[in-house]
Amino acid sequence: MKTLTDHLAQYAAYHRDPRNISTHFVGVPMIVLAVATLLSGASFDLGTISISLAMLVTAATCIFYFRLDFRFGAIMTALLAITLIVANLLASLSTSNWLMAGIGLFVIGWIIQFVGHYYEGKKPAFVDDLVGLLVGPLFLVAEAAFALNLRLDVKEAVESRVGKVRRRDSALSA
Repeated sequence: MKTLTDHLAQYAAYHRDPRNISTHFVGVPMIVLAVATLLSGASFDLGTISISLAMLVTAATCIFYFRLDFRFGAIMTALLAITLIVANLLASLSTSNWLMAGIGLFVIGWIIQFVGHYYEGKKPAFVDDLVGLLVGPLFLVAEAAFALNLRLDVKEAVESRVGKVRRRDSALSA
């Protein structure tokens, strides 16, 4: 199984332009919320408890994150729990509004992603490895941690493999 550093470095190799990373801080959460919203519309009852497809997918995703790293796994679980709450609220809307919210977030989120990859000059990471779809949100949590001077050992390990994020001034002249 790949390590946390393996996954983050593979994903980071496609994300060294600060403009691309910035667009991901908008687009990725929109896509995650969109998927959770759309999957929240499908549910089944287990006794008195209603279980949505979004809950099952989120649980499996959280297990993936925890297996990579406990601290990042805990943060991702908290963020995904909030996402599930919002997604459930959106899924409780009328069918047309639920679908409009889910599909709208999904499409706009991906447009924002592709703008970022235009700046990067590289295709999205998931094109080469679908696991990149799971690593994207984790990458953002890691980038936020790095910006707060947390988990610098992980940052150094990733940068030793793929280099530092390009400086903003050099990215703007590119």
